[in-house]
Amino acid sequence: MSIRNGRFGVMLAALLAISLGSATSYAASGLSPGPVELQSLGPMTFATSGVLIVGDPKAAAVYAIATEDKQVDGDLQKALPKDLRGQLAAAIGAESDALEIGDMAVNPETGNVTFSVKANNRCGLVRMNRDGQFQKINLDKIDHGRKQLPNPPADKISGEGRRKRNLRDQSITDVAYFDGKVIVSGLSAGDSPSAVVEFPFPFADNTIVSNVEIFHAAHGRVEDAAIQTFVPLNIDGEPSLLAGFTCTPLVNFPIGKLDGGEKVRGKTVAELGNRNRPIDMIVYEKEGVTHLLLSNTARGVMKVSTEKIDDGPGLTEPVRGGGTAGQPFEKIESLVDVTQMDKLSETHGIALIGKPGDAQRLQIFELP
Repeated sequence: MSIRNGRFGVMLAALLAISLGSATSYAASGLSPGPVELQSLGPMTFATSGVLIVGDPKAAAVYAIATEDKQVDGDLQKALPKDLRGQLAAAIGAESDALEIGDMAVNPETGNVTFSVKANNRCGLVRMNRDGQFQKINLDKIDHGRKQLPNPPADKISGEGRRKRNLRDQSITDVAYFDGKVIVSGLSAGDSPSAVVEFPFPFADNTIVSNVEIFHAAHGRVEDAAIQTFVPLNIDGEPSLLAGFTCTPLVNFPIGKLDGGEKVRGKTVAELGNRNRPIDMIVYEKEGVTHLLLSNTARGVMKVSTEKIDDGPGLTEPVRGGGTAGQPFEKIESLVDVTQMDKLSETHGIALIGKPGDAQRLQIFELP
């Protein structure tokens, strides 16, 4: 009897230590338990220790959510669902025809994939483990932090005709975690709306807001439209932000210049074609060279090498007739109708195939 009680006591102490250790870890990250009520579907990325960074454009807020994601044995390639929408809908207790898939993010520490979803006017998160099992992430009480963005656009319809829209929906267009910081792109209120916002993680008050502009060669003029998607990376040893814009300039911003001072004009390193919007971007290494993979609404998936991408002055003259110019790229014919994608490992990526309303599916592919 005493031996059993002793063993139970040791086990209980160990469990308490694990629980307290986890709580202490999340507390050190500035996270505390409580409900998370997402108002909209926005971009996502993982920071460290299973903490998911989630943008909520409607609320103009960024969340850090402790997903408590754990390593699971399994071969995701063999476990890919035949009915992705059905599995996601079942995880949140909804009908598949009412489901909207937002973004997806791979936890690099576990290889599990988290999806943002919306059904019946409620947003949520669902994890797909490497064994193919789907699990709802309970947001009713979860360790999290919240960062309100400064000076977002008003939450109202503005403009006329085809330009009629709610600019609040673009308050957050992409997010990234880089060098211990969260970087957010989107629109702010005011005369110079395109902005890059940077703040540390754990969240703190020292927020840097930089307004940016570009030379859009396809239009032959300087513009301040919102960045649609971006990746932070080092180019020739300099921390940089490579950003894609609608219609489709690729622009480099040295992160060191995004210091909250004067407006920063990026260097347009490529024009990738008109009548198109970039959707998602990942960065990876292959044979010692850093590459970008860029998905688009109308021009497929493009592979862009970063070799010599910052050489020269960039594009400064108009590019007419829907042409392309600048840094060369290669269209990846094996990837069709890609919307969201993420890096699954050092050698493979995972893509969400199909537009909303279509029979969407997942595809694992070798990084080209």
